Amino acid sequence: MTAPTRPDNNTSAPRSARDPGGLLGRLRAGLASARQSLGHGLSDLLLGARALDASLLDDLESLLLSADIGIETTEFLLSDVAARVGRKELADTRAVYALLRQRILEIVQPVSQPLRVDPAVRPFVIMAVGVNGVGKTTTIAKLAHQLKRAGHPLILAAGDTFRAAAVDQLKVWAQRLDVPLVAQPPGSDAAAVAHDALHAARARATDVLIVDTAGRQHTHAGLMDELKKIKRVLQKIDPAAPHEVMLVLDASTGQNAISQLKHFHEAVGVTGIALTKLDGTAKGGILIAIARQYRIPLRFVGVGEGLEDLQVFNAGDYVEALLPMQP
Repeated sequence: MTAPTRPDNNTSAPRSARDPGGLLGRLRAGLASARQSLGHGLSDLLLGARALDASLLDDLESLLLSADIGIETTEFLLSDVAARVGRKELADTRAVYALLRQRILEIVQPVSQPLRVDPAVRPFVIMAVGVNGVGKTTTIAKLAHQLKRAGHPLILAAGDTFRAAAVDQLKVWAQRLDVPLVAQPPGSDAAAVAHDALHAARARATDVLIVDTAGRQHTHAGLMDELKKIKRVLQKIDPAAPHEVMLVLDASTGQNAISQLKHFHEAVGVTGIALTKLDGTAKGGILIAIARQYRIPLRFVGVGEGLEDLQVFNAGDYVEALLPMQP
């Protein structure tokens, strides 16, 4: 079998999907609710002639917490503001807005790390994890779409054998995208599916293998044991696999997303995050809390239902969409 030609560009996103203008426009549209809540809320508080006093700090605290930025990150942000106010380093409320904007950018910038398919690794194995309802299977399909457009031959593995609907859903997506799928009947051993899929990907000289997994409640010990088993089985074939453990989180679940991240990270070592449904929540600050607390690369954000609406996360674009320089 002749190995397919590898693309020169090893990033997961195709050129058209990385166009800054188009992405920023869709991101702004997707973050409209969050911007209305947090961005406009800060504007109302900070862009008037209000005094820099304890009352202002209290109102800022309430606003940041209501946006799901979380207690720890809110305290971090406001302690800096309070200290600078005390030293009279901030002239007015506009300076406070600019400071908060800069500090938020500094929090999210380090996690703005796109997924890269290592050209020296074949197949590059992505293990997708996350609870039911977060959009995991759809995210896999969107990622597969991007990878295929970037020129990467790939295979999908229907490892969520716990739910027949999950296997059927991935089959539909595989057919729609014209991507090979490895699947077994519902109730089969998920690790066996991953095992067969990795051997198939090797035999076909495939660039990327994406393994779907079950999404029962993250506190379910059986689920975590199953995920650990899948990882062990993959590592018996390739000790470096999976090369990416991508956790899919739903932005609209707020602080519960932090709990999910904690459990999955402890179980299988999350290496990247896809945060979905940012367009469906007014609490887009959860992204900031995740970046501050875990510092795990944020690969993608979902801002719509379309295949093009899974965007490579860009910290600057996110902050500009949420807190415009000119509010």
